[in-house]
Amino acid sequence: MSANPLLPSLSVVIPVYNEQDWIERSVGALLASASAADWPIEVVVVDDGSTDATPSRLDDLRERHGITVIGQANSGRFEARRAGIAKSSGEWVALLDSRVIVDEHTLTFLRDQLVEHPERAVWNGHINVASEHNPYAGFMAGLVKVPWRKYCANPRLMSYGIEEFDVYPKGTTFFCARRGLLEGSVTAFASLFDDIRFASDDTRMLRWIAERERIWLAPELSATYNGRDSFKKFTQQAYFRGTTYVDSYIASPGPARNALFGALAAGVVGLVFAAKKPKTTLAAGVLGAVAAGEVVKKCGATGPEARAVTKLLPVFAGGFGAGVLRGLAMAVRAQLRRR
Repeated sequence: MSANPLLPSLSVVIPVYNEQDWIERSVGALLASASAADWPIEVVVVDDGSTDATPSRLDDLRERHGITVIGQANSGRFEARRAGIAKSSGEWVALLDSRVIVDEHTLTFLRDQLVEHPERAVWNGHINVASEHNPYAGFMAGLVKVPWRKYCANPRLMSYGIEEFDVYPKGTTFFCARRGLLEGSVTAFASLFDDIRFASDDTRMLRWIAERERIWLAPELSATYNGRDSFKKFTQQAYFRGTTYVDSYIASPGPARNALFGALAAGVVGLVFAAKKPKTTLAAGVLGAVAAGEVVKKCGATGPEARAVTKLLPVFAGGFGAGVLRGLAMAVRAQLRRR
């Protein structure tokens, strides 16, 4: 327990699936940040049915650091987080992904904020992406800087509510809130899909929270995300994200849903045009990818991130579009079954 009676207790919930190369680094950095802040924290890791060496890594971490480890059959990230939140005991609960490395002074900043500004009930982490030598991670980092340019082009302490939900950074990669808010969002969670493993397990939760409390951002609440590092994993992620995007935004009016409809319309037009004039379509696609790289750079992307967007946009568009079609089909099937 902390010697400071004003310092609230914090639990950190980490879902993990087949991350034998990252889970020790993630937990180690988290504990080092807590030590620098002189803030005892509870760490709960939920192994979502890993089939690699992750379980043995977790056994070692439990013996060395006293973390709590829960094992379950593979049920998806949402169910893993739900199990971790239920097991945790802190007044505040942080969600952290297993590929995220928390910066050393991050928990010092969070500690001070919770003590000095307890009315700020929700915090979204400032996520830096290790993209300099990983174009696949760089692509994702660059792409999101367009919708989130109001913050990414000028990172600073700020907050937003439900009215601005689509245009500021959000996600459960590194996210912290009062326990009651997270528990409420989990209880209220409902997906368009029958299989919750494909559900939007972060956007739906955070939208519910943003309807009740403002979400705070600050560059000092920082961590580094280490993305997928192979072409195969990149295409799989694009396909998966296309599906979850449907669950995130298809039922929620706003810029994100408008972008989805616009992209679908552009895709249909592009396919028709490609069938008639393939060379012209190819040239237009190359020019469009180059232009996209320049746009993301102006929105705050680094040089490597902008180059990754230029090179990988056609691949991502194909995988993401296929995922969107899968998501739409899954949503329709679920709605028909429920009726």
